[in-house]
Amino acid sequence: VQLQAYGGGLVQAGGFLRLSCAASGRTIRGYTLGWFRQATGKEREFVAGMRGTSSNTFYEDSVKGRFTISRDNAKSTLYLQMNSLKPEDTAVYYCAADSTGLRVGKRPYEYDYWGQGTQVTVSS
Repeated sequence: VQLQAYGGGLVQAGGFLRLSCAASGRTIRGYTLGWFRQATGKEREFVAGMRGTSSNTFYEDSVKGRFTISRDNAKSTLYLQMNSLKPEDTAVYYCAADSTGLRVGKRPYEYDYWGQGTQVTVSS
């Protein structure tokens, strides 16, 4: 599976962005998909995730109510709608896929496919 994330950019605080992650090479219908981010000098952290067989979504506490994860299995695409952006959201955002699809993991090692990352910069 190849993942390609895009949609990042520079936005003012309070603004919004929509990230997309296009998958190719294999169907991702049953995969758990997630978004992670990594700010400069910090570890990669879980942002949001969802299983392929459930509509349940999971979020890191600081983005709850502002970010929404969704997927279109027919288009093999994962999305992250980010509203009310804050400077602390600035990071490189990565999409990831877990082929087991058993749960929504919050650790990077639980995912076996990764996109290349897209930069999100929120100015104050």
